[in-house]
Amino acid sequence: MSLKLYFAPGACSFVPHCLLELSGAPYEPLMVKLHKGEQNEAAYKAINPRGQVPVLVDQAQVITQILAIILYVDQKFPAAQFLPADPLARAKAIETLAWMNNTVHPTFTHIFMPQKYSDQESVQAALKVFNTQLYRGLLAELEGFVHSLAGTGHWLSGARLGPLDVYALTLTRWGSIAGIDPNAYPALWAHIQKVAADSAVARVIERERLQLNLYRPS
Repeated sequence: MSLKLYFAPGACSFVPHCLLELSGAPYEPLMVKLHKGEQNEAAYKAINPRGQVPVLVDQAQVITQILAIILYVDQKFPAAQFLPADPLARAKAIETLAWMNNTVHPTFTHIFMPQKYSDQESVQAALKVFNTQLYRGLLAELEGFVHSLAGTGHWLSGARLGPLDVYALTLTRWGSIAGIDPNAYPALWAHIQKVAADSAVARVIERERLQLNLYRPS
């Protein structure tokens, strides 16, 4: 099989995982168990020396970094219309994707893995608290994006379900892990459940054995 996707359950690799499933093209999903350190094993480091997911391999060509993979999959399967064709609409969609990846995503990393940013326990605890508050505001921005769709029947980047929607699902799910109730963002949460109900997305959720809402009241 020419296309292989290396993914980790619940990670941002969920986004290209869903896109490949939505495309209907044959591909091989290969799970990397981060909790077992498989990303640091020599066999995986030979594919991606950074030890990260996702990785897409197409005819022995290796592509890393989620934005690069999304753009590649979009152009490889143009009929899927994952991103708009209009230059301005496409640029605006990529603008939002970049924000999700370079702002929302690393804010969660500061909550989930504060040890990456300090070896002091007190600093790690402060990072969690501070960035959890920041994350609440970022989810509110996502809520605003969804509100702008009201009455259009559209998805976040246009008429087709695409990477913005499945990335929003991932980021909202991560918020629940951080102790943020997704029900506090009703429009966003309703949109996420709509995304999850798509048959292709549902297959990926089942394969990765994900639970959408991991929030537990303290």
